[in-house]
Amino acid sequence: MAEIRYLRAINQALADAMAADDSVVLLGEDVSEAGGAFGASRGLRERFGPERVIDTPISEAAIAGAAVGAALSGLRPVAEIMFMDFTTLVMDALVNQAAKARFMFGGQRSVPLVLRTPHGGGLGAGPQHSQCLEAWFAHVPGLKVVCPADPASAYGLLRAAIADPDPVVFVENKALYAMKAEAPETMPVLEIGRAATVRPGRDVTIVAYGAAVHTALEAAGTLAGEGVEAEVLDLRSLQPWDEAAVLASLSRTHRLVVVHEAVEAFGVGAEIAARMADIGFDELDAPIVRVAAPFMPVPFSKGLEAAYLPSAARVVDAVRRTLA
Repeated sequence: MAEIRYLRAINQALADAMAADDSVVLLGEDVSEAGGAFGASRGLRERFGPERVIDTPISEAAIAGAAVGAALSGLRPVAEIMFMDFTTLVMDALVNQAAKARFMFGGQRSVPLVLRTPHGGGLGAGPQHSQCLEAWFAHVPGLKVVCPADPASAYGLLRAAIADPDPVVFVENKALYAMKAEAPETMPVLEIGRAATVRPGRDVTIVAYGAAVHTALEAAGTLAGEGVEAEVLDLRSLQPWDEAAVLASLSRTHRLVVVHEAVEAFGVGAEIAARMADIGFDELDAPIVRVAAPFMPVPFSKGLEAAYLPSAARVVDAVRRTLA
């Protein structure tokens, strides 16, 4: 085991994928000479050359369009969109072209591209640089969506996304970039669509993804002091999501809380709650509770932003509600 930062794990995954496959190329704003807005591609231009690590104009629509064309032409592009808020400008290429190509061409063509983009608050970046829009993409047939919570998952899921024959939206919470955690020196490639139990428990299941996993773990620690053992599942993959793992956990604990940083209304948690209320109804001993952001833009003020984001205290309160 060795300690590694989340951002370094992403950089390592990109480097290893590029070394293993000459068809893997990177493109985006400032990804080449500057090494990316957050440093994810630092050093890759020097190692693989500017023809494979490509700076683009400031046009997210152009980046996405070029990535779709490159993927249809036999390359495996990894396109970086600097903030998830700016994916509003990639929707036609990603949703109408990349996601539909396999279907439109009768299965004869695929679009093996990855769109990397950071989401989330906590940095005081305001309402146009902090949104969590992953539910948009999880709603689109033909797209896969993943959101790792730790360095090993970031590495393993990014390698899997790059190898996947279909388009994958790879979501990174920028508040996790500096996070350090132990990981195997040789990190494995993970399977898209598989959740991980990061804390076992018997009294309640807490399902989360991305930075919310750490909020859930903090809450579980507090609850343990009260004699409540919460099982925490890191969803990792949002589309497809590990319905079987959530149901199996629910069948052990009989209570469910879903946590995510995105707005609660019409979010990933709503889909999980709806499915478990259907296929897991007989296992439920209490209503399913969601803990997420309110229906409003992310505040710029640090104090307001802290109140906006789901907290461990809110998760603890939600669990108490299910146990009452």
